[in-house]
Parts: sequence; C-alpha cells; structure tokens
Amino acid sequence: MTRNDHETSYVLAIDLGSGGPKVALVSDRGEIIACTRRSTTTYLVGERGVEQDPEEWWSTISDAARELLSRQLIPADKILAVACTSQWSVTTPVDAQGKALMRAVHWMDGRGAPYTKAMTDGLVKISGYSVPSLVRWIRYTGGVPTHSGNDVLAHLLFIKHERPDIYERAAALIEPMDYINLRLTGRTAASQATIFPYLLTDNRRNPGIQYADSLIKTAGLNRAKLPELLPVDSVLGKVLPDVAHEWGLSPQTQVVMGMCDTHAAVLGSGAVADGEIHICIGTSSWITCHVSFKRTDLFRYVATMPSAVSGKNMVVCEVLAAGKCVEMFVDQWLDGQTAGDGDRYAEFERLAASAPPGCEGLVFLPWLGGSGPPTSDSTARGGFMNWSLRTTRAHAARAVLEGIAYNLRWALEAVERFIGRKQDPLRFIGGGAQSELWCQILADVLDRPIVQVAEPNQAIARGTALAALLALKRLRFDDLSSRVARAKTFPPNAADRTLHERIYREFVNFYQANKPIFGRLNTSPAE
Repeated sequence: MTRNDHETSYVLAIDLGSGGPKVALVSDRGEIIACTRRSTTTYLVGERGVEQDPEEWWSTISDAARELLSRQLIPADKILAVACTSQWSVTTPVDAQGKALMRAVHWMDGRGAPYTKAMTDGLVKISGYSVPSLVRWIRYTGGVPTHSGNDVLAHLLFIKHERPDIYERAAALIEPMDYINLRLTGRTAASQATIFPYLLTDNRRNPGIQYADSLIKTAGLNRAKLPELLPVDSVLGKVLPDVAHEWGLSPQTQVVMGMCDTHAAVLGSGAVADGEIHICIGTSSWITCHVSFKRTDLFRYVATMPSAVSGKNMVVCEVLAAGKCVEMFVDQWLDGQTAGDGDRYAEFERLAASAPPGCEGLVFLPWLGGSGPPTSDSTARGGFMNWSLRTTRAHAARAVLEGIAYNLRWALEAVERFIGRKQDPLRFIGGGAQSELWCQILADVLDRPIVQVAEPNQAIARGTALAALLALKRLRFDDLSSRVARAKTFPPNAADRTLHERIYREFVNFYQANKPIFGRLNTSPAE
C-alpha cells in the first residue's frame, strides 16, 4: 500500500560519531528528510589516552536538534520517537543525578591495556591469554578482553585503578548512546546489545542476556555501578518535558533504546539477511553481517555480538583508523593549499585520482593507533613504505585510500572464513562511500562488486530510525531491505587484479616484518 503524506511517520535519529553528532529526520520509508551536524573535540592525553567531553556531546546534539526542528519541515506530532546511535566502547562515569564525572574514555584509548593483560595472564597461554581466561570469557560473552585496551572493560579497570575517586563516586558507567538516553529520559539503562563491549554478560541466550557474576568478580568490579539491562527493542519512555520544549518536540514523543553505530549500520545498509556483508568507512571502518550463531575466532580477532534485532547476532570486525587517516593527511599535507575543508577534501580526491593504481609501489600502512582484526596489535603504527625519488603528493594521497582498502581486504578474508562463505557483492556505506573513487578502489582491491548505498553517509541515521520503527511495531524485519535504496554498483577492474594482488601480499608482509619493531618502539618499559 502506498502511504499518503499525512500517514507518514518520522523518527528523530541521533548519530553521535567520533567526529561529532548528526541529527536527522527520517521517514518510515527510509528517506532522509533533512540533517544537521556538529563537530566535537577529541583530546589526546599522554601517550595512550583519548577522551571526549559528554557535556559537549549533549550541547552539540541539542544545538543540532533545535536547528533542525525549528525549520518545521513536518508537524511535531508526526515525530513518533527519538532514537540514538553512537560510537561504542566509550565509557562515561555518571553520578546519581546523571552528571558526567570526567571526560569519556574513548574507544581509541589504550590506558587500560595493562589491567586486562594482567587479568588474563597465566602460565599456559594462547595468543597471550591464559587458557582458563579464554575458556571463561568465550563461553559467556563470545569475546575476550582486548590487550589493546580499546574495550569498555579495559576502560572500567583504568578508571577503577587510576581514577579511584571517580570510580567511587560513579553511580553508573555507561556508553554514549545510553548517556544520551539518560539525558533524554532521566533513565539509566543499557540494552542487551550495547552492553557487549563491557565483556561482563552471559550472551548464550539471546534474547535473555544478563550479567555474568563470575566475570564481574574476576574483574574486581562493583555490579551496582553497571547499568540496568533491557531488551534491544525497549521503549524507555517519553522525552523529558524540558527537553521536548527546548527542542520543539511533542511531549508525547517516545525514546527507544539506543544502539551502537555498527548495529544501526547493518539495518541502514539494507544488507540485513544472514551472511549479507556490508563495509562501512567513517572515522574507523568495519565489516559485519547478521549471523545465526555465537562464535569467536580467537586467532583472527573476529567474534559475534548481539545485534539491534531481538534474537539475532552480528559479526564484530572493526578495523580502527580509516577515514581518520584521510583526515590527518588532509590536515597535515594539504593545510593552506585550498580555501576550506570542502575544498581540501576535493583537492585530496583530485590528487588521488591523478595517481596510477598501485602508486608505483608506494604502500600506506593505516595503523595510526594500533591495528584491528585480524591482528589486534596495539603497538602497530602507520606510515608510507617504499617511498622513492619518483613519489609525489598524488601518489601519497592515493596510497592512503589503497592502504585502507588493503587493510579491509585482510579483515574481509578473516570474516569470510568466519562465516564460511564468500559474499558477492558487498554493500558500502559511511563517509568513504560518498567517493566514487574510493568505491572503485575498494572494488579493485577486494576484487568484488561494490554496491554504493544511496546517501551512504546517512546509513547509520537511517538504520537507527528503522530500528526505532521496529521497536514501535511500525515496521517488520522483512520490510527493512526495501527501505534502503542503491545508488550505483562498481565492478572490479580486471586489468588491475594482478597488481593489487601483488601489493596486498606485500602489505601483509610489511606488518609481519615490522611487528617486532612496533613492539619495541611502542611498548613502555613498565609493560
């Protein structure tokens, strides 16, 4: 049935990424009506600390929401819900009044690594973990505490041991999407999916996930400081009256349970059936799909976690810095070259397009803050390899895009081995998918057709809204794929297959050859 305009309902979707929030109005047909965005600050603290300010999250979200809703594009009573997604493995301690007690410990922060390493140490080890620790964590959660320190459990241990005053004052330690929901409703809660990076839950029954007391005891944490757990499709309640008034919402607007950006991206990509893979490139990048099983590949650091759809699991394979590499190149290599950020990114793409595939052997290593799957090496670092007298700025620009693509190919091999099938084609979303050049490079390096999703930079906001409509029973799961349009398909260029195959193998060899050097340079004597 075709809906008339007056029958259409909408969701105010909040997408809090590492670079800042986007706030979008999304229809129940998956259309992005309008969107505003803001930027937030990331603070580098010492050698391994990375933090963001929760108050800045809230103020920028509020500012963006007020601006968007002040346009009065649709009647306020047509907005059924507010739904939030965000970056994850980011930890915010809050007091009993919901006030943040310190800047949030970011997913790029590695200061908790010594504590998770010590907690999982032992005489008999596999991949650096004691066998009893592996058995315990994998049995319950399907994952293991990272030795890079990039999960919530590492953050909790860091706060407990190095910020004990904050830990003692904290009423709860929560993720960004759950912090925003706290500000929206006054309710402190996490979902059975957003709790995954805490690595403190028994995920064997989905739905029905609960805290695992034995893991909490092993970690030496206080269960009372962990948020209430609710089903992924919960409705938390109505927007607080003062927020509704300030933003311009109806006081009847519901707030649905939040979700991680990877959860939202699965739905927003349209690749919702089991085994249908999508790739997202934003500040970080990931490869994921829905699956019907709970499993962990300890040796390649791929696992499953509960998804934003009740009863389903999804693959966890986040490849860390991706678009961040482009951002740093533009900031540090093109500074002053053009008039503004938009012009600088256009200049970056023009440069990259002018260089030949393979960049005459120049290879970029994208591990600016450590590597993700299939290695999960917190000491790995980035850089250009095989620089020559012929290398130009254009070669370097294209090498950044190709290096990120080689890293994704490395991870894709691990994911496809994990799910037991080769996926063809692959859907592509995120800021990186706005670039047709990057779409083609990804197709060529991965040797797969790449489907560019329509409005790829809005896929996470779209998925957030679709999840809210599922929770409100306004959509069925089988409706989701039809709500996501495709823009264009990029087939791989067969002429470049041999070239990229050869460079990809050397890309992996560069990591293996430099791994001991990374370890010596980037491990403090105390570790």
